[in-house]
Amino acid sequence: MTKKMLFTLAVSLELYSNAHAQNTYLQLGEDEYHLLDRLETKSGILSDDLFLSGGPVSRKAEVHFFESILNNEGSKILLPKIDRYNIEQGISISGEWAKGGQGAIASKKYWFNTFYKTQADFFSINTKDFFLSVNPVISAQVMQEQVSIGGVSNTQSLFSSSRGAEIRGRIASRIGFYTYLTDNQEQANSYIAEWIENHQAVPGADYYQHEPDSKTYDYIQARGYVDFAIVKKYVTATMGYDKQFIGDGVRSLFMSDFAASSTFVKLNTKIWKLNYQNIYSEITPQYVRGADQQLPVKYSTTHYLSINATKWLNVGLFENVIFARGDHYSFGYLNPIIFFRAIERGYGSPDNVNLGFSAKAIVAKGFQIYGQLFLDEFKSKELFGSNKWWGNKYGVQLGAKYFDAFGIKNLDLQGELNMVRPYAYSHSDSVTNYSHYNQPIAHPLGSGFVEMIGIANYRPAKKLLFTGKLMYYKRGVDTGGLNYGNDIFRSYNSVANQYGVKMINGLSSTCMLMSLNGTYKIAERLFFDLGFIYRDYKYDNNYKPEQKSLSIYGGIRLNIARRAYDFM
Repeated sequence: MTKKMLFTLAVSLELYSNAHAQNTYLQLGEDEYHLLDRLETKSGILSDDLFLSGGPVSRKAEVHFFESILNNEGSKILLPKIDRYNIEQGISISGEWAKGGQGAIASKKYWFNTFYKTQADFFSINTKDFFLSVNPVISAQVMQEQVSIGGVSNTQSLFSSSRGAEIRGRIASRIGFYTYLTDNQEQANSYIAEWIENHQAVPGADYYQHEPDSKTYDYIQARGYVDFAIVKKYVTATMGYDKQFIGDGVRSLFMSDFAASSTFVKLNTKIWKLNYQNIYSEITPQYVRGADQQLPVKYSTTHYLSINATKWLNVGLFENVIFARGDHYSFGYLNPIIFFRAIERGYGSPDNVNLGFSAKAIVAKGFQIYGQLFLDEFKSKELFGSNKWWGNKYGVQLGAKYFDAFGIKNLDLQGELNMVRPYAYSHSDSVTNYSHYNQPIAHPLGSGFVEMIGIANYRPAKKLLFTGKLMYYKRGVDTGGLNYGNDIFRSYNSVANQYGVKMINGLSSTCMLMSLNGTYKIAERLFFDLGFIYRDYKYDNNYKPEQKSLSIYGGIRLNIARRAYDFM
């Protein structure tokens, strides 16, 4: 056994020593994702390097795509001045990957002849064998919320702030690394605070502190990874603690960045028109907060194969298994190819296996449609029958994007419909449901809902962006202690009814949310935000009082994506 282990280690080191392709990645939520999607769709041709549906996207692929757009300007896409400006800025913030490795825009004035030599980086070193970028991360936001519950109103003043640092780099073109660390204090508006108390979790965060008489949630956001090539430029391995997103929409029915970060190893194989991801994660099952304790763990293995079937059509195949084995991994699930259902049956254990299919099509230059089909469990006989069996657990997403809508430059529209059947994402026990750290891994609403989202982005000037959102959803509510399938954290062994289960099961609730945000770019990666959020949530049959909320906010942020409060 020792000889085999030494041989495996030797082979791994040999592969590593010959590796010359590593990456660092754009953090999820950055503005560049919208720009990449916009330019790819306007070009009419899917990139065989980007594969935007499997995020995060590498900075190397981002920069090379931007450079190709600039080099081919006039042949495929005519660039407006604002797009050209944003492309140049996108190359600058990842300038180490530009041709010649010096793509960052130089500052006109340095700080003490040391800091901000480039516009995007507070401190940077860029040599042949070593690159390092160090940036502060700062945000501060104030919010005034007027809350009305059953006609009784009150007003509260809230704030949130973050302070930390972001570091990324590469060593001898062999290892890429990234670290992000912030200390955060957050006073969430009323409906987010209610969600936090009900789920004992802060959306997107793991461990947090909260005094009973305080509005403030205190938590640390820590993310980081190392990345290196296994087989030249074709197969890369990333190991760290971070988030993933699979999909092309506002939401994902497969894997979203809503939940906390997790420990993971990701293998990414990119060859020809194929991109194949294997993600092995250690995640946290649901638990009840109390005294400090060592939390148990469960495991998740994900395969996502994305194929550019034609120049304009991308299709994807998704599968995932969540399992618990007393804090140890089932090595059969390391198999990168075979379907999990066969492995699961081989184990003789009903682990939580999920499948999915995705598609994205550029049907015209500037117009894109996309969708996902999520399959938790179903029987074809029951699926096509009329009895509405509870075990037909699936979700559907349909969406469209229209760039430079109606001939108006820099007006981008997006519409999306999401539907998830009751009991989807749940499982027979509270450990192996599709959750991490008391948060859904996929859609924030869980299951048993229909949701419609409309988004408009308008950039009238280089440094000014307006984003409007209109969201409406109808969702089932579990009442009377019965399980109508609207809470993914409950075991499906306690279903209220075997048949007659509708998309909206049990008592229903509706939510309408409108938001408008204006962002002004003060300097590179420094933004000022101003906006409002209006939300109206009510139950059928006056089960609980109607809840209305109007929040007006303003804030400043540096090197951090905007923290939105309009997601549920």
